[in-house]
Amino acid sequence: MRIILALCSMLMLSCIITAQTNTEKEAVERACMNYIEGFYEGDTKKLEASLQPQLYKFGFMKNKDTNEYQQVAEMSYDAAMVYANDVKEKQRFPKPDAPKEVMVLDIGNHIAAARVTAWWGIDYLLLSKTDDGWMIEQVLWEGPLEKSHLEN
Repeated sequence: MRIILALCSMLMLSCIITAQTNTEKEAVERACMNYIEGFYEGDTKKLEASLQPQLYKFGFMKNKDTNEYQQVAEMSYDAAMVYANDVKEKQRFPKPDAPKEVMVLDIGNHIAAARVTAWWGIDYLLLSKTDDGWMIEQVLWEGPLEKSHLEN
């Protein structure tokens, strides 16, 4: 009887841990999708829900003249909001088939890492868990920028 109770307890604990892990993964995925959709849709509310005010984002893009990668200017939280507003104001939305992929790489108790693929390239995101949920702290990205994914 004790063995059965022990096995049942282990099974229940395993189910609880799996449920918590799935919930955390979904929360990280939602933060990452808010990030992509915020830029795609020019939706500052989605960006506010996913970006830490101390955001640090920078990346590398191919120079059109030399075809070599170069580091481009970093983007702050405020610059992300300006960019999103510009997307909405100028109606520079990506085509419906533009990539929107999220791959959660790792989740800890208070930190997580994810990879997203968007029309501008690949981003690696570092997130932290706050009272408000999972928030993006840092972004490192690489182009190239493919104009074919923009509608305008």
